[in-house]
Amino acid sequence: MNRSLDSRQLLAFVAVARRQSFTLAAKDLSLTQSAVSHALRALEEDVGCRLLDRVGRRVALTHQGEQFLQKAEVILREMEQARAELEQLANWGHGRLRVGASTTACQYILPTVLREFKQSFPRCAIRVEPGDQPQQMELLQRGTIDLTLTLEPANDPELTFVPLFEDELRLMVGPMHPWAQAGRATREQLGEETLILYNKTSSTFALVQEYFRRDGVLLNNCIELGSMEAIKELAKIGVGVGVLAPWIVRAELENGTLRSLPLGRRALKRRWGVAHLAQHRLSLGEQTFVGLCQAVCETLAAPLGA
Repeated sequence: MNRSLDSRQLLAFVAVARRQSFTLAAKDLSLTQSAVSHALRALEEDVGCRLLDRVGRRVALTHQGEQFLQKAEVILREMEQARAELEQLANWGHGRLRVGASTTACQYILPTVLREFKQSFPRCAIRVEPGDQPQQMELLQRGTIDLTLTLEPANDPELTFVPLFEDELRLMVGPMHPWAQAGRATREQLGEETLILYNKTSSTFALVQEYFRRDGVLLNNCIELGSMEAIKELAKIGVGVGVLAPWIVRAELENGTLRSLPLGRRALKRRWGVAHLAQHRLSLGEQTFVGLCQAVCETLAAPLGA
């Protein structure tokens, strides 16, 4: 057995283990499927044991493969970090920033953060991957991004979550809506009204659905949209009632085109923050990005429109 491991073989192994498919792994690595298969065979010969079971198109890790995967991922992360640190030392201001963000964060938080970031790192290559929380977690695990600005994920020992601020989801109605005059909505009224909610695949939709389920409210009429701006506009003209956080509708609450009402007897709150893999050591640029997010988000924690 060789005393050193081939990094290309490790990359192929980790890609196949994550995707459970030679075809998908080859696509991720921009290689042919035969090249990936050859790399895996060579790696198994080097380490002296079978790492993968192949049953038709299905690929599963052996017990040895599961153990080896943990080590291989650590090795690859360390190699990537070493390369990034060398690039920073050799060229101040160069390097890269690979971040993910929900569509809401992309629209309302990232522009200010990235404007400030470019002033400190003018030659840094910035890559932003938009998507809702489930997509962001997958991109982190695949190594496509290094940080993500997102809602707090479920407790995961493999992740580090840096809290930024907490918000509250509330009902948003036009000023002429009957609820605006009453200042509240009953459970019966909620079941009869059309609620305008964000993307059904998002964690926010799941939070709202579970909130009303616990209160015994059936959401019979819902409009699902992938745009916060569209939700606001439909709520303004009375097509339905939006469910949004006040900081997203700051301007509308201030000019009176929308009114904010409580969702119910209990407040439905969310935590926003920056997540990254626990074993990923933040570069200077990434630390700066997190600090800028904290500074920009300070104003978002203040209550609005209550």
